[in-house]
Amino acid sequence: MPTDVNAKTRSKERASIAAFYAGRNIFVTGGTGFLGKVLIEKLLRSCPDVGEIFILMRPKAGLSIDDRLKKMLELPLFDRLRKERPSNLKKLIPVRGDTSVEGLGLGPVERRTITERVSVIFHVAANVRFIEDLRKDIFSNVRSTRDVCILAGAMKNLVALVHVSTAYAHVDKPVIDEVVYPALTDWRSAIRMIESLDEQTVQIFTSKYLGSMPNTYTFTKRLAEQVISDYSKDLPSVIFRPSIVISTIEDPVPGWLDNFNGPVGMMVGGGKGILRVVRLEPNVAADFLPIDLAIKVMLTAAWKRGLETITKDPSVYVYNGSSHQIHRITSKELVTMGLRLNEETPLEGIIWYPRTILTSNRLLHYVLTLLTHVLPALIIDETLNAMGRRRMLMKIHKTIYSSVTQLSIFLHNEWCFHNSNTLNILTTQVPPAEREIFGYDYHHFNVEQYFKNCLIGAKRYLLKEDLTRLKQAKRYYDRMKWFDRIFSAWLIVMAIWIFCKVGIFSYFLESTRSIA
Repeated sequence: MPTDVNAKTRSKERASIAAFYAGRNIFVTGGTGFLGKVLIEKLLRSCPDVGEIFILMRPKAGLSIDDRLKKMLELPLFDRLRKERPSNLKKLIPVRGDTSVEGLGLGPVERRTITERVSVIFHVAANVRFIEDLRKDIFSNVRSTRDVCILAGAMKNLVALVHVSTAYAHVDKPVIDEVVYPALTDWRSAIRMIESLDEQTVQIFTSKYLGSMPNTYTFTKRLAEQVISDYSKDLPSVIFRPSIVISTIEDPVPGWLDNFNGPVGMMVGGGKGILRVVRLEPNVAADFLPIDLAIKVMLTAAWKRGLETITKDPSVYVYNGSSHQIHRITSKELVTMGLRLNEETPLEGIIWYPRTILTSNRLLHYVLTLLTHVLPALIIDETLNAMGRRRMLMKIHKTIYSSVTQLSIFLHNEWCFHNSNTLNILTTQVPPAEREIFGYDYHHFNVEQYFKNCLIGAKRYLLKEDLTRLKQAKRYYDRMKWFDRIFSAWLIVMAIWIFCKVGIFSYFLESTRSIA
């Protein structure tokens, strides 16, 4: 009889992703991050019978893990879940820990509970900042992955371990396939070295140690993939490599986001009139992935991996979460579209009429940065200071310049991410009855409508703007447009006047006569 029951259960799980998660307890690292929050919301809403979800969290900013969870659940992201399945919120269990600490910072009771009850792991946590700190990134991205694998190895009921990497873990290759690549160096040696050396020594040899990798983030994420590969002979593993993850298409709401990363940040900076010049290759396309598609891939990949035992299929399932074959839009096209969308739905309180110059020339970018960023920022900040208000613009421009410098390799290069596994899992491999819930027909993707929703989402969720004040924002936008035209005309007149004063026109006139 038990054999028949197990066979029926397996058959049901093959036919339904929601049935696969029913009764299963989940462990999530990085649950308070952008990907983690959307993953948790989707699990609770689309898999109504999911078991408990254990979220690794640490106290932060004076808040306990319980307070942080409570604050997170107040976000608009969870409005639909609160309305449709409010009782499922009780399934969330915060677990005190820290991925930057050895052993994930788990206490013995928490560790025992997780190993006995969890059957699916989503390892999402990572230090994603590009400011090079090799020690921090080795601990947060590599050692934590090792510790997750050790924890997974002790689990009695594990069926799937999903590790979130990045599409840019292999930027030394022009074409990235959905395969596990050889390691750059031994991850075990890297951990031992960082644990034993002092900070100054680590800083001295970091650039040489990175080799062909542009920063410590991509370097350590690549090492983390090798950790998964080495443990995969005993663990049913999935590697998911998303590119730049940005706003939702529609699930649970259109345009939801909680950060200024990628194209959305450029649209907001340009729309506010702050971002006037960017150094990049205009005809290079930046790869991005809507976050709700990323979550659908992760949930479906765990389901697919969990249907096969490690003895039957010991391979690592790899998915490149890329927009390749879904859409391609160059930086120039994106900026043009963004400025057009900003005119339709302007941001409030813009400091100047939106206009963004793109250049790939380093010297020109430096000169234009001085003229269009630094000089106006100094004038505006001094004006604010005279009015008794806090200086802010120069600080913003320093951040922008630093970010553009750190992202230089990604703004000047384009990679081909093969993503047939990802496209298949979104279309053909999802059970037919659940296509609307876990699948997506990418042929119907409307890039302009998507970015319009991104802009509206940025206004609503990041800038906290009231959409009922759109008419006022448009009137202010039109005034700034006329002010910009008048100011530009004044500059032209002043330039002509200066040229006349210094005799430039007379010089050229005399030169012409002498030649004649």
